[in-house]
Amino acid sequence: MKLKLKNVFLAYFLVSIAGLLYALVQLGQPCDCLSPLRAAAEQLRQKDLRISQLQADLHRPPPVPAQPPEPEALPTIYVITPTYARLVQKAELVRLSQTLSLVPRVHWVLVEDAESPTPLVSGLLAASGLLFTHLAVLTPKAQRLREGEPGWVRPRGVEQRNKALDWLRGRGGAVGGEKDPPPPGTQGVVYFADDDNTYSRELFKEMRWTRGVSVWPVGLVGGLRFEGPQVQDGRVVSFHTAWEPTRPFPLDMAGFAVALPLLLAKPDAQFDATAPRGYLESSLLSHLVDPKDLEPRAANCTQVLVWHTRTEKPKMKQEEQLQRQGQGSDPAIEV
Repeated sequence: MKLKLKNVFLAYFLVSIAGLLYALVQLGQPCDCLSPLRAAAEQLRQKDLRISQLQADLHRPPPVPAQPPEPEALPTIYVITPTYARLVQKAELVRLSQTLSLVPRVHWVLVEDAESPTPLVSGLLAASGLLFTHLAVLTPKAQRLREGEPGWVRPRGVEQRNKALDWLRGRGGAVGGEKDPPPPGTQGVVYFADDDNTYSRELFKEMRWTRGVSVWPVGLVGGLRFEGPQVQDGRVVSFHTAWEPTRPFPLDMAGFAVALPLLLAKPDAQFDATAPRGYLESSLLSHLVDPKDLEPRAANCTQVLVWHTRTEKPKMKQEEQLQRQGQGSDPAIEV
């Protein structure tokens, strides 16, 4: 047993001596571990640098958000609205005036279908807080709808819109509000906004920088969910419409805006009261621009920001019955 242990010890001793000798020999050989060490050191340096950058970012103040242009620097939007006396007139004008109050740098040109301004409209404009011009012109009897005729038989608001164009060109007097038209060289946009539509305030941002004629879809019009231009590669190539698609400009009145300098440069451009059904918009636009030069807005005409809504005509049966009994609503209370 003793002999075996001695042999084991001797073998262990010899192996240890051999390992020691090998280690001593290797001390004189070149080491190939320098490259991995350098790579590890570079990784540590990069991490330290990133940590320093993050610490600096934590102490840096947040960036100042981009400021929108001052209202005085924005082109004015001239919103032309024809209106006529009816039970819902005030309700419609109040709704529109409150939408326009959310829009900076807007000038409301309201044109009554009347021989002279009415107290209802004059009072509403004065209370609106908006910059406005009040005009009035009576639609000729030959152009008026006859009793029982549907609204689409004759174009409405033609005389009123042309009256507003005359005022912008310095050819017509105002009956209230700002009476002087914009001076030559004024940068602005003209938009025809009927009083029975519904408008997103985003629409006015879209039209603000119109250079010629800008366009977009209109919802709930022409028997369709929406009607408007179709765009390819940033240009209008066709129109989504069901009624008379061969019209030069198959657009709704609420579906375009015109740069003021362009309108002033085309003094004969106006709406034609004798235009066939659906051609009223084309009667103006044909004087101003080619269809290929229309400027698509609202995300290349993929967003609906205006709707052709109409307030339901109120039913007055109970009112008429009370009036026959001498107990009708107080006429001194304005509705």
